[in-house]
Amino acid sequence: MTNLALPDADATRELMELAATMATDVGERVRAARHEGVAVAGLKSTATDVVTQADLIAEQRLRSLIAEHRPHDAVLGEEGGATGGTSGLTWVLDPIDGTVNYLYGLPVYAVSVAVVAGGPDPATWTQVAGAVVNAADGRLWTAGRGLGAWHAGQRLRVNEPQPLAQSLVGTGFGYAAELRRHQARVLAGLLDKVRDVRRAGSCALDLCSVASGQLDAYFERGTNVWDFAAGSLVVREAGGVVTGLRGAAEGPAMAVAGPAETVAELVAYLTAAEADAPL
Repeated sequence: MTNLALPDADATRELMELAATMATDVGERVRAARHEGVAVAGLKSTATDVVTQADLIAEQRLRSLIAEHRPHDAVLGEEGGATGGTSGLTWVLDPIDGTVNYLYGLPVYAVSVAVVAGGPDPATWTQVAGAVVNAADGRLWTAGRGLGAWHAGQRLRVNEPQPLAQSLVGTGFGYAAELRRHQARVLAGLLDKVRDVRRAGSCALDLCSVASGQLDAYFERGTNVWDFAAGSLVVREAGGVVTGLRGAAEGPAMAVAGPAETVAELVAYLTAAEADAPL
């Protein structure tokens, strides 16, 4: 947690509304660009981890909106890295979460916009506000610290905790072959312990699905801070918990989300399975 003065309720609401406005604006642009065709602009971690021209343009648009409305805030974006600020607040941006879905025309790709106090480190940050929009269809989730999580005018609540055996669990996979092999082994050991598993291809939207009750829980290794900065706040404000393993905050080593009791059971399995073991 940060020692900085945090925005009050009114300021938090304004930040939440700004995040929603920016995510919606960029989501519409991303969807329109998809209809015009997708150009791969480069590769990231592996040959299967692509960045499209739309990713780059979308982040540039988000940064321009932040510069217009919040010029003293810092920014961390997936494509453009970090820029400093003086306000103590940082915007954490994923211009397209689910780029491979976007590339193939699968309608599950998100624009994720969050603002945090204390810098973009889940171990020390205080999440203030966030918004996630499924750019393919315009569905929007928002959350503000102490203000709840919202979708389509309804306040969200995670599902009542269920035993893992009766839980629908979301997950995702990394791009590096060694990581995928390890994730496959962990998942194979989990399959007979849960109701079923879903893999949608967007961490941000998986987290919103937990908050909306469409998933009971979610876990994934290899996510980055921009993947979950907004979605994890949506889960928390919907009454759920988000954590890593072995007492750590959520992060690249592991992110687990859902009702507290279900998460505890899932964390116990993942810990015993050494799901975060060095590769």
